[in-house]
Amino acid sequence: MSPTATQKQTEERHAAKRSAALLSVVAAFFITLLKLATGLLTGSLGMISESAHSGIDLIAAAITLFSVQVSDRPADEDHNYGHGKVESLSAFVETVLMLGSSIWIVYEAVRRIFFHEHLTLALNIWPFLVLGLSIAVDFTRARNLGKVAEAHNSEALAADAMHFGTDIWSSVAVLIGLSATALGVHFHSTKLELADPVAALIVSVIILKVSWSLARGTIDNLLDATPAQGAESGGQTRRNLIRDLAAIDGVLSVNRLRTRRSGSSYFADVTLAMPRALTFQRSEQITMAATAAIQRVLPDADVVVHSVPTATLAESVHDRIRAAAGRANLSIHDVSVQQYDGALHVEQHLELPESLPLRTAHDLVTRLEADIRREVPAIATILTHIESEPATIEHPASLERDRQLEHTLRNVAQRFPEVLDIHDVLVTRHHDRTQVNCHCTLPDDLPMGEVHAIITALENAFKLEAPEVSRLLIHPEPATDNRR
Repeated sequence: MSPTATQKQTEERHAAKRSAALLSVVAAFFITLLKLATGLLTGSLGMISESAHSGIDLIAAAITLFSVQVSDRPADEDHNYGHGKVESLSAFVETVLMLGSSIWIVYEAVRRIFFHEHLTLALNIWPFLVLGLSIAVDFTRARNLGKVAEAHNSEALAADAMHFGTDIWSSVAVLIGLSATALGVHFHSTKLELADPVAALIVSVIILKVSWSLARGTIDNLLDATPAQGAESGGQTRRNLIRDLAAIDGVLSVNRLRTRRSGSSYFADVTLAMPRALTFQRSEQITMAATAAIQRVLPDADVVVHSVPTATLAESVHDRIRAAAGRANLSIHDVSVQQYDGALHVEQHLELPESLPLRTAHDLVTRLEADIRREVPAIATILTHIESEPATIEHPASLERDRQLEHTLRNVAQRFPEVLDIHDVLVTRHHDRTQVNCHCTLPDDLPMGEVHAIITALENAFKLEAPEVSRLLIHPEPATDNRR
């Protein structure tokens, strides 16, 4: 995906989150004013508690608006993981405010229930209308916030959606309490007159329950707990990730997995043990597969994969010798291992820059041979042939010789009617050795036995014409697919 497309998606996500948060603030402001005015006019603790709850929601909505403005800012020098934690901090502040409002409501309810203070209510139709309007508004904004939070993985908007979803039930509780109180006044029932403060207590319980749920999730995010997905716990999500990573071909073990969430973004730090004989390209392929496995569980996660080269039980002696050379960043070839007299004997060729002094080259070889013996204690002797790696550009005279060899090869190939084409001829030289590589086109239906015989005959005929060539490598290809 292009940077322009990514930036456009980020801008659209930010605009959607900001719009939802702003509408929530406006709705919370008007609902809070209506509930407070109605509660003060009627003297209903249930309505006053609801206005306090809505006031907390107004503050929370304002904090949410601020947090979504800040959280989508890109990472900078001072905040390398971005500003997503602002959403977690916002949710934590909301939790503290809701807890404070619950304590106040409980205090007022206890005074009215046990000390019969302020039980007289001036009931009329307005509390019922305000509560009905509040339920309708809370339902609409909770649904809108929930959709935006789920679409953009916003912790702050999800907290607001949860708040306003519970507001519906708390408003219903107050509505029932006011209705029961009105009946108590009409029928002169003292017990029914206590329904309003009891409803306030129910509201406080709802607030406490929501606060506890929010506090757990918020604290987990602030402490970088493993993100949970769906109905799974964070621990189960981590176990599933380790299982998926370990199942990737080429991964020997998952040595470490750390995940965290910051706002709507996920981060993962993975250490994987891989066979040390892998090529760099294969290691990169495994890294990409590991990144994809994590992002299937944690969408768009920023994944860092650290690979640890590890020896495997399936390694051959040749693999272990090359691993020792690889650690020293040395290039060896034509490694030969023989076994006699109950021990292993190694012969190898080592390429070193042609400008390197003999003393330095000999020191490198000595260290390499000592490392190989530590790697494979069964090795008794090592004979290393030091070759100089040319550091100069090939001269025109050498290029002309290469063209002559290619011309000779094509002429020899014409003696074999089965050979349809010779292409991609490459001549290489290592010190005093010349090697020719080429691709050879043959009929599709030619049996492999005949293919081998033709190639062998072509090699022998060419070496008779060009005895200076020490090796000819031929890659046979079918006529219908001779360019791979």
